[in-house]
Amino acid sequence: MSEPISALNHASYDGIARVKECGLQGMITLRGNLSDKVLIKAVKDATGQKMPGQREANVDGDTGVCWMSSDELLVLVPYAEVEAKLAAMNNALSSVHALAANVSDARAVFRVSGASGREVLGKLAPVELSVAAFQPGQIRRSRLAQVVGAFWMDDADTFRVVCFRSAAEYVFNLLKVAAQPGSEVGVY
Repeated sequence: MSEPISALNHASYDGIARVKECGLQGMITLRGNLSDKVLIKAVKDATGQKMPGQREANVDGDTGVCWMSSDELLVLVPYAEVEAKLAAMNNALSSVHALAANVSDARAVFRVSGASGREVLGKLAPVELSVAAFQPGQIRRSRLAQVVGAFWMDDADTFRVVCFRSAAEYVFNLLKVAAQPGSEVGVY
């Protein structure tokens, strides 16, 4: 059996911000009633994190939970644990109307870090990224130029970006162009 590999094998670029493909990340899409106590407990058991509010991401390293819509979460777990976490989650959710699916190999994750990370993403997504409007622990599901994606901040200088694996090279190239030295616009 072949070993899984990430979309771009940890490709990276250094410009006004550092852009790096993060590698393998366990991801579970969970759909259901986000106020259901059974679902809330299943999320807490899988991640150790509390249920996020609207447009929130409760993430610590490679484990967490991100609000994606009024009935959808993105559950993050270590890649090696995703099948076990998914099985436990499906078992816990057997009595409620919910759907949990492993989407790990269908997604790519990038880290954009450095003081100009806001500028890099601000060039690509129609999202207000000022310090007053976007802080660590918040997430936005939006577009990155011509493709869909989502991003959140791990800390004041670090974003994580998720996109479909099929668009990984396109998104990496977008991020690289937006991070070109000398491309600062000084908005953030």
